Amino acid sequence: MTNKNNTVIYTGVTSDIFKRVYQHKTKFYKGFSARYNCDKLVYFEEFNSFKLAIAREKQLKAGNRKRKEDLINSMNPEWNDLSEDWLFDFE
Repeated sequence: MTNKNNTVIYTGVTSDIFKRVYQHKTKFYKGFSARYNCDKLVYFEEFNSFKLAIAREKQLKAGNRKRKEDLINSMNPEWNDLSEDWLFDFE
């Protein structure tokens, strides 16, 4: 997740990406992503195992910003919100 100016990158893991993106967009939790307005999904990976997903999250968090940017650019060079077409009710 990132903010509208792509200046902050938030990395997390979830078992329900639709629900979690909705939580980011509505600032359901008042943590890091809410504080820095990270509500734009620019990259994601899917795993069959939660254990593998957590290992990958730790790997990404340990990397530097350049590696994260390169990863995002490889899949989404325009940094478009990949959840843009999902239906969310913000009321």
